[in-house]
This record gives sequence, C-alpha cells and structure tokens, in this order.
Amino acid sequence: MYNRDAICPDIHVIEAHYSRVLGIAPIDRSAINFTDTNGNMIFPDLEELDVGKSTLTLYWSLSVSIFAIGGMISSFAVGWIGDKLGRVKAMLAVNVLSIIGNLLMGLAKFGPSHILIIAGRAITGLYCGLSSGLVPMYVGEISPTALRGALGTLHQLAIVTGILISQVLGLDFLLGSDDMWPLLLGLSGAAALLQFFLLLLCPESPRYLYIKLGKVEEAKKCLKRLRGDCDSTKEIAEMEKEKQEAASEKKVSIRKLFSSSSYRQPVIVALMVQICQQFSGINAIFYYSTDIFVRAGVDQPVYATIGVGVVNTVFTVIAVFLVEKTGRRSLFIAGLIGMLASAVAMTVGLVLLSTFAWMSYVSMVTVFLFVIFFEVGPGPIPWFIVAELFSQGPRPAAIAIAGFCNWTCNFIIGMCFQYIADLCGPYVFMTFAVLLFGFVLFTHFKVPETKGKSFEEISAEFRRKGRSAIKGPKAATELEGLRGSQEA
Repeated sequence: MYNRDAICPDIHVIEAHYSRVLGIAPIDRSAINFTDTNGNMIFPDLEELDVGKSTLTLYWSLSVSIFAIGGMISSFAVGWIGDKLGRVKAMLAVNVLSIIGNLLMGLAKFGPSHILIIAGRAITGLYCGLSSGLVPMYVGEISPTALRGALGTLHQLAIVTGILISQVLGLDFLLGSDDMWPLLLGLSGAAALLQFFLLLLCPESPRYLYIKLGKVEEAKKCLKRLRGDCDSTKEIAEMEKEKQEAASEKKVSIRKLFSSSSYRQPVIVALMVQICQQFSGINAIFYYSTDIFVRAGVDQPVYATIGVGVVNTVFTVIAVFLVEKTGRRSLFIAGLIGMLASAVAMTVGLVLLSTFAWMSYVSMVTVFLFVIFFEVGPGPIPWFIVAELFSQGPRPAAIAIAGFCNWTCNFIIGMCFQYIADLCGPYVFMTFAVLLFGFVLFTHFKVPETKGKSFEEISAEFRRKGRSAIKGPKAATELEGLRGSQEA
C-alpha cells in the first residue's frame, strides 16, 4: 500500500464527490458562502460541520481499508480453491471477482457513489487476496529451476507497472478529472477480462496434475508444452519423489504447519519475509515523497512522483535478471541494507531541512535510492520465495497463511502509519531503520538460499535442521548421563 495522494492524483476529486453525494458542506469555512434571503452572510453550525467531517472521514476510511480487509479474508481460501479447481481454473474463477468489483466502481456515478466504491473495493480486495497467492503458486510450479526466481519476480513487475499506469492515467487532464475518475477506477476490469481469455491458453501446473491428481500422462503433456523439446526426465523424477513424500503424510493443514517441527522453521521464514516487505518503510517514503519534492522546488511534484514510479518499474525489471545471478538471500540482504542506509539518510535530511535548504535535494535523492533498494530485494522476493520453501503438500496452506500475514501487515500500516508519522515527525524513518536492522539479522541467520535448488532439496534442508534442533538437546543430555556414570 502506497501513499494514496502519490499513487492516485484524483483522490481529492473523489473525496469532493463524496461530499456532494452525502450532502456535506466543505470543511474549510473560508470556502463557505451561504446567504439568507436578505443577502446576509451565514455560516453552518460548527457542530454540523464536525458531524459532516466525521461522516466523510468514516466513509473514506472504509473505502480505503476495505480493500485490505477483503485480501485478508480471501487469502485463507487460496489453498482450498487452488487444490479444488486446479491452478488455472482457480485463476479463471477469481477473475470474475475483479470484473464485478471494477464494474461497480466504474458505474459509481450511476448510484450512491460511496456505497458502490466500498462494495467494489471489497470485492476487488477478495480477488487480490486470492490472486496474490494463486499466481506465485502457479508460476513457481511451472518454472524451470534455473528461471524460477526471474519468472517469480514478474509478479512484482506486474504490480509496479500497474501502479505506474494508474499514476499516469490519474493526471487531471487524462482520467483524473471530476468527469472521468469512474473510468479510471473501473479500468482494471479490462485487464482482468484480458487475463481471463489469456488463461484459456495456459496449461495446468504439471506438478498439480502429477502429485495432487496422479494424472501422469496429462502432466507430461503439459510439461512438454512448457519445456518444448527439452529433456524433462529429471523433473519427472523430482515430481515422483515429491509425490511419494506427499503420500507418506496426511494433508497438511495450517495448524500442522505450526505444530510440526519439519514445517515450523520454513513457516517462520515465510511469515517474516512478508513482514519485512510491509514494515520496510516503503509506505513512509511514498507518504513523504510529494512534500519532499515541493520543498526541493519542484513545480509539479506529481510528475516527480511519477518519476519515482518509473524508477520503481525499471529496477524491478533489473531485479528479474539479478535474482538468478546473485541469489535470493544475498539480494534480499543487500536491499535491506541499502534501505537501512537510506532511512538514516532520510532522517538526517528531514531533521536538517529547516536549517540547510540543500538538504531537500539529499532527501529527494534518498527517495529514489530507497525505492531502488526495495525493488531489487524486499519488493519482489517475498511473493515467490514462499512457494520455493515448501513441497507440493504443504505449499497451498503455507501460501495462504503467508498471504494473510502480508495483507494483515498491509492493513496495520494503512491504519496506523499516519498516527506514527504525527507522533514521530521526521524521526519516523528511524523506526523503520531499527526494524530493517532486525530484518537484516534475521535474513542472515535464518533465510536459506533457494537459488538453483529443487523444492525437495529445500524441504530436505529444513527437515535436517529440524531434526538437528531436536537431537541436539537429547544428545547433550545423554552425554551428561554418560559422564555421570563414569564418575560413579
């Protein structure tokens, strides 16, 4: 979730429309010009204005937050719908939610706008909660091991590209005007409609067919469509081994993910990378960006903010190529360290801004650096690394709980950041610096490198660590007992 003023330039236009629909007078008394029949100036009662402001704030807050709430709720259904319908059919089915949600927002002016927008965002949130789990799951399962990270990063690339397009189209002379904003809100439905038809051309996940359904020949046909004439004997052998492992254990539930020592460590890693992404401070950067550009003397800060969106997209493209060369873990750590340094520099720049005017330029450069480091590591990697950490059996449940964690953190940041920013002022970035330092330590000691490893190899590594953790204390106790008997 990014700064709404930066991402949606038409935000104030929609708020003004809410005011008109709800019959709420402008909050600024200087903008009010009411007269009685004798031409005398009159003002609404202050209490009435406060009630109107509270009502507007309530509806607007609900319009913003309902999206993340929808994502939180639907993320739990990722595993169920993915296993029940299959990866491709599940993505086809949830696309209907996107089309309906965006259609409601696009038709907002033909009914009670605030109700239609809230309903549309809720349904779109349900869609995003499902698709943000199904897409990485599908991409991870169909990708060759050597390209799994690069193809997984494309999910984040699609997100930032969508943000950039919305920034450009949201300019007031395009679709950000009072007349055109419903079209901007409903435009995402066109992308969902296009995806609906393109998914009809996509093969089902061979791993799902082979391991979950036991359709060996159909899985081989889908694998041939994906790999062409390349030898897939090794992949078939990996799937067979994974299938045997899955057959030896019961269905993995969310509860078992936390109770089983074999899964506990990868679950903790999966949850922490989601927390890293949302609590990294990227929201704070976008929140302050427009003000920083204004102080730096930029005449049209909205264009500078779009420039940040361009950098956002360009470095996500670069991450596509870096992730398979440098590895996930090292790239993730490098991104966190860069963001940590940028957060400290941003704090210095904002604190000294009133003393040294040139500090505004330092802050402006730091905005771009922070975004760059985010997009080469903490931005794209959490979306696909969860699918890499688990074998076919526990993967759907793991992606569901990781998605819920991501959306919950998204909601918390959206609801609480404004209060933290008001409390801490420019020092808010030191809060994120402390968090980033903790994330660096956790990643260094706990997150494994998954580059070039099969799903079974990654799972086996966690199982070995789990057994070592259990055997360690037991071995120490036996050794102490042996020493005691020798002394006796």
